[in-house]
Amino acid sequence: MSPSADRQQIPDRALLRALPKTDLHVHLDGSLRTSTVRELSARHSLPFAFANDDDVRAVCQVSEKCESLEDYLKVFDITLQLMQHREDITRIAFELAEDAHRENVRYMEVRYSPMLHTVRGLSLDEIVAAVQLGLAAARRRYGIVTGQIICGIRHISPESSVELAELAVRWKGRGVVAFDLAGAEKDFPAKDHLKAFYHVLNHNLPVTIHAGEAFGPESIHQAIHHCGANRIGHGTHLAEDPALMQWVNDRRIPVEMCLASNIQTCAIREWQDHPIRRFLEEGLRVTLNTDNRLVSGTTVTRELELAVDHYDLTTPQLTKIVLDGFKSAFLPQAEKAKMVNRVLDEFVALGVTPAGLVSRRWRVA
Repeated sequence: MSPSADRQQIPDRALLRALPKTDLHVHLDGSLRTSTVRELSARHSLPFAFANDDDVRAVCQVSEKCESLEDYLKVFDITLQLMQHREDITRIAFELAEDAHRENVRYMEVRYSPMLHTVRGLSLDEIVAAVQLGLAAARRRYGIVTGQIICGIRHISPESSVELAELAVRWKGRGVVAFDLAGAEKDFPAKDHLKAFYHVLNHNLPVTIHAGEAFGPESIHQAIHHCGANRIGHGTHLAEDPALMQWVNDRRIPVEMCLASNIQTCAIREWQDHPIRRFLEEGLRVTLNTDNRLVSGTTVTRELELAVDHYDLTTPQLTKIVLDGFKSAFLPQAEKAKMVNRVLDEFVALGVTPAGLVSRRWRVA
């Protein structure tokens, strides 16, 4: 085997860092810098004694011993206290985009629920504007393209989701690219929030839904067939329903996978139980994402490393996952095609080819 063929098959860490990347599933309130947590905690006199970054990680970063999704979500009770002031929200959004840029993420969709940031009197529109200010500043400085995803919360009233859906529509074309439903799945079905989904879909705004993470494939079925989801967040239980998996595959509905958090939330009990290899063998459109950079202690590069370490994925397989991230972006088709073609040119320069790639150019069709 030639040296270039070796590189095609065996991904090394330098290549994973060099690849252009996306992060389509990252929560703003779970992705603060440790230094920012320390500084804001002190500034706002919050009852946390964070002497150093290790202290922050000890409290805000979960381990593989986390017992459930609900246990995982407890960390947000801390981070959300730091995100109730306009300038702090802007700063955190900017820093997230800056951190992503530093590992060669070219496109990122940042999700959060504005209603969780209103404790100090900020309006929903002021919060979205604050996030957009930070993301826009990062784009001007670094060129990283970003979008906002507004989240409804399953276990909070459907009326709140409608208000957030209306907010998302107001900000369509001004930074918001989609609507999501997050939170505890069990006992809180997505169909309870149908009015919110009807509103965003009737205004031509895409939908992604957390589904099949802490509940079975019926949650994914409901997200797709009742709520019109264009992408699925996590979807780890999809393989339990082969017919539904075929439906998802045939319609090229992307699955937003987050390896580190899938283990931490007990969506997957053991690494060998994760369906990512099965999904790739079946030809599903799989993307790898961080979910929460601080809470899960991860980056996009780290997620790619986990895929190599635990599933022996080859360079063509990893490169296809990266490419599918760009293909799955909530961007206008013409803009997305240009971005994909730029990425394909970079792949050529790096000497890699995604698995199953038919053409070097991706056309607007």
